[in-house]
Amino acid sequence: MPENVIPYGSWPSPISSDLIVRKGVGFGPTQITADGVYWLESRANEGGRSVVVGLRAGGTADLVPEGFNARTMVHEYGGGSYLVDGDVLYFANFSDQRIYRRDAGTPPRPITAAGDVRYADFAIDPTRARLICVREDHRVAGRQAENTIVAIATDGDEFGQVLVSGNDFYSTPRLSPDGRRICWLTWNHPNMPWDGTELHVADILADGSLGPDQLVAGGPDESIFQPSWSPDGVLHFVSDRSGFWNLYALRQGGAENLQPLDAEFGVPQWQFAMATYGYSALGRIVCTFARDGRDHLAELDEASGTFREIPLPYTVIGGLSVGPGKAAFIGASPTERLAVVALDLATYQIEVLRPASDEQIDPGYLSAAEPITFPTGDGEVAHAFYYAPKNRDVQAPQGNLPPLIVMSHGGPTGGASPSLNLQVQYWTSRGFAVVDVDYRGSAGYGRAYRDRLKGDWGIVDVEDCENAALHLIRQAKADPERVAIRGGSAGGYTTLAALSTRDTFKAGASLFGIGDLEIFTGDTHKFESRYMDSLVGPYPAKRDVYRDRSPINHLAGFTAPCIFFQGLDDKIVPPNQAELMAAALREKGVPVALVMYPGEGHGFRKAENIKRTLDLEFYFYSRIFGFTLPQPVDTVPIANLDG
Repeated sequence: MPENVIPYGSWPSPISSDLIVRKGVGFGPTQITADGVYWLESRANEGGRSVVVGLRAGGTADLVPEGFNARTMVHEYGGGSYLVDGDVLYFANFSDQRIYRRDAGTPPRPITAAGDVRYADFAIDPTRARLICVREDHRVAGRQAENTIVAIATDGDEFGQVLVSGNDFYSTPRLSPDGRRICWLTWNHPNMPWDGTELHVADILADGSLGPDQLVAGGPDESIFQPSWSPDGVLHFVSDRSGFWNLYALRQGGAENLQPLDAEFGVPQWQFAMATYGYSALGRIVCTFARDGRDHLAELDEASGTFREIPLPYTVIGGLSVGPGKAAFIGASPTERLAVVALDLATYQIEVLRPASDEQIDPGYLSAAEPITFPTGDGEVAHAFYYAPKNRDVQAPQGNLPPLIVMSHGGPTGGASPSLNLQVQYWTSRGFAVVDVDYRGSAGYGRAYRDRLKGDWGIVDVEDCENAALHLIRQAKADPERVAIRGGSAGGYTTLAALSTRDTFKAGASLFGIGDLEIFTGDTHKFESRYMDSLVGPYPAKRDVYRDRSPINHLAGFTAPCIFFQGLDDKIVPPNQAELMAAALREKGVPVALVMYPGEGHGFRKAENIKRTLDLEFYFYSRIFGFTLPQPVDTVPIANLDG
């Protein structure tokens, strides 16, 4: 056999786990001010520390010094952790969850008291020298956290003055340009913000308190996203009342749909301060929308109704902020990794302010995402992104079919991304095919598709993941005897449900996934504590359904080997989920491995753990599928296989 003819799975690749974590960063939302552009960086090589970075006339600089971490834990998922106001930075610090203020040339100082209280989603009230934000209060032991909207004096306040309270959740407090009115979103259990939210408006009184509030849009069956005031004081928001998240303006005649399209101008509000539009000038809006599995950027002139898409090389656009004549966002494409990008709105010229990594990878090792649509249950279709094996240096033997990894995204109300992801390329450059499934229930395809998972979690998602694999097998793009499924969080649950009920999958990897839905209902945090009311059914009334959908109760059908990865500090999916599943499979005689990470929560942030997870999963598949490792990697004991 020629040297360059190597079986799939054993291809040597330059895309190593070291390369993936080396100098690489993740990005958070951008902010444009009069004097610069700002963004958030999550740095794996600094233990996952989040740093606010600013690009001003003097160049780029870190605004959060060592010893601080700009990350809030409100709703556990955080977001909205910083705000720049002139020369002042406000941010929530991860270790103590207090708000810190940093003036130019001085170290950060706390402006809230120590205590089990968290803050997020900041807005500045310059007239009254205060911040308006969401507060999550955990000070009463044995009771769910209390969420409110509070005002906090910018020169220091103990825990803030409560402005709005009484509901389960709040987000997006925003002041009108004249400082006289405020809007916010609110919702109650069992809804999630993509199910139904209410948009309220109130006057700000002379003493800083609020007058009577008015419900102006939304309800239990309408999802409102990102309310915002235009420069002339018109309230805008995104609503899915048409079946898609479209952009509206609230005028005297009511809410006007500014661009009716079968496209999504909103996204699931998993984090605070998510933004898909902003104002470049009076009457001019720059916005993002998703359609056909990719993101687009456009300009809307409200007076003329002109809607013009801006040609960009990016298929993923997020973290948008807009200012006079310019925009900033996080962009990526099937051939380009995430980067912080600035856009001149007069010339449409783009400038990459910060790439995720300076590493240059030969395109001969990169597999581009191919959108596919395939038939699935009930005569419906589902969507996915397919990645073929690709490595310029090698080819597979004639007649050899590649192993397939089916990826199930988290959420489950989330979506797959067609951006260049080196963790996907890690697999494809070694000879794996990958399919990243947007199962029914995913965002980006309208309300009906998003709602399709309601009551059917653990059924519809599993069905779609299996049908994605079968679709590729029928096309001779995958080896039916070497099909693995993997996923994190809700995707980990789908992985375990698939392994316990379907024989298409021959191995799996669960990253902080759920194995016992019944235990999970009492163990998870407030934000998601009633999420499964819609996905599965109300508990305990539907206890039998919870038990039937729990992989741990289907061990008889669970014969495929599985590896589990779990953070010991996970508050969303507690470690006992992985421990219970691994112990049950070990006792049953199924090959199983369990890897636990101290100091990690829901999702791994530390470089050494990201690297180790990739390499151990690769090692696990090599043992199960029987191929030779092209390069040495870390190993892990596999119960019922070793010894």
